Amino acid sequence: MNWDDESTNPTRVVGPAADGEDRAVEAALRPKDLGEFVGQERVRTQLDLVLKAARARGATADHVLLSGAPGLGKTTLSMIIAAEMGAPIRITSGPAIQHAGDLAAILSSLAEGEVLFLDEIHRMSRPAEEMLYMAMEDFRVDVVVGKGPGATAIPLELPPFTLVGATTRAGLLPPPLRDRFGFTGHMEFYSPAELERVIHRSARLLEVDIADQGAAEIAGRSRGTPRIANRLLRRVRDYAQVRADGVITREVAARALEVYEVDARGLDRLDRAVLTALLTLFGGGPVGLSTLAVAVGEERETVEEVAEPFLVREGLLARTPRGRVATPAAWAHLGLTPPTASGQPGLFAE
Repeated sequence: MNWDDESTNPTRVVGPAADGEDRAVEAALRPKDLGEFVGQERVRTQLDLVLKAARARGATADHVLLSGAPGLGKTTLSMIIAAEMGAPIRITSGPAIQHAGDLAAILSSLAEGEVLFLDEIHRMSRPAEEMLYMAMEDFRVDVVVGKGPGATAIPLELPPFTLVGATTRAGLLPPPLRDRFGFTGHMEFYSPAELERVIHRSARLLEVDIADQGAAEIAGRSRGTPRIANRLLRRVRDYAQVRADGVITREVAARALEVYEVDARGLDRLDRAVLTALLTLFGGGPVGLSTLAVAVGEERETVEEVAEPFLVREGLLARTPRGRVATPAAWAHLGLTPPTASGQPGLFAE
């Protein structure tokens, strides 16, 4: 199975990307204001000050940039910003804006004070990006009419609006664009306690009976991501309804997630396949990424972009100039004994 596009592959239950079902459920579970939003205390506090100050001045809120991994609540916060400002919201994405004309059409149709949410803003085309500079700073764009020597730039005034940009790769944003945002917030991964609060809130809205220990079991396997926590909750709910009495206890949650191949640390089949190959076939490494990908029957990009980030964050895998290496925690997690230092000289050497 190829895992390259998680958005079109809903079978990866711990994938951070949202599929159609996720979007529908998220719409129902999404908090409506900052008071309901769980976690991200620092960003919430700072954003609350920004929005309250803008309302007190009777002005449009500053442009906001939200960065962080998928599933942490960037879209939800953009909708809360619009709700707090009493403004409508327009939602689009960077990949959908491939020409400056696409962006000009969106900007020219905005109402005063409207919030424009631009997801994956780092994937916007360069011509559109350059047009956005002027739109954000001066609230106007120059629309080019005609081609060649006879082309004419017609200035188009825009009503004041708030751009909320979201990105999973803030480092790819050019400095001129990043500097035009009045507020930048980085979304952190959630703690298990915060995820338990998310799960309990979602369970109430979904009318699911869940015990505290059941919520803790799901939270511990949710990879620090609310979207994954909500997805696992739905899968465990299904299991509880079909094979138990409908109540999610720790035992029910553990059995359900075993069915879906999500282990106690949140690793799924792909994650464990990568670790198992690294440990059993290559003695813990170092091994090249391409070789490791062939060993697990996946594309190089799949291993690098889908499995590696979580394994590195969990301290189970490390990247070195010589290749990927397993950490002692990886051996312990899979219950294997690492080779002796003499058997694997320079195992972690760079």
